[in-house]
Amino acid sequence: MRVGLGFDVHHLEVGRRLTLGGVELPSDLGLVGHSDADVICHALIDALLGAAGLGDIGTLFPDSDPAFRDARSLDLLADTVRRCREAGWKVENVDVTLLAQAPRLAPYREKIRASLAGTLGLDVAAVSVKGKTTDHLGALGRGEGMAAQAVALLAPIG
Repeated sequence: MRVGLGFDVHHLEVGRRLTLGGVELPSDLGLVGHSDADVICHALIDALLGAAGLGDIGTLFPDSDPAFRDARSLDLLADTVRRCREAGWKVENVDVTLLAQAPRLAPYREKIRASLAGTLGLDVAAVSVKGKTTDHLGALGRGEGMAAQAVALLAPIG
C-alpha cells in the first residue's frame, strides 16, 4: 500500500465559475487558475501522483501548456487515475478537506462525493469530503481564496 498527500490553493475572483470536486456550485465568486482551478481535484491529483511516484500536477499538466487552458479538472483527475492504473496501482480510498470560509460545503457534499467516486472508480463510501473554515483568520478566512488537502491510499493491482 502507498499513501499520498496533496495540497492546492487558488484565489477567488468575481465572474468566475466555482467548481469543486467536479460540481459547479452557485456563486458570484470562482477560483482563478489556468484550468477550472478546482482545488479539490487538484489536491487529489497530487495525492494520487505522490502515492504512485508519478510526479506532480505541475509536471503532468503544466499551466504553461495551452492544451490545459480552461481544462476540466475532473478530466485531469480521470487521466491521473488512468496513469496510476498503468503504473500498477488502484485507488482504495481518498479523504479531502476543503478550507474555505464560504460557501458551506454541507449542501453539496454528497454530490461532490458521487462525482469524485465515479471518476476514481470507487464506491461513495470510500470517498470522504469535509469542509473547514479558518475562523476568519488569514487570506482564506477573509474569503480571498480556497485551499484543499487530500490523502489517497493506493494498493497494487493484482
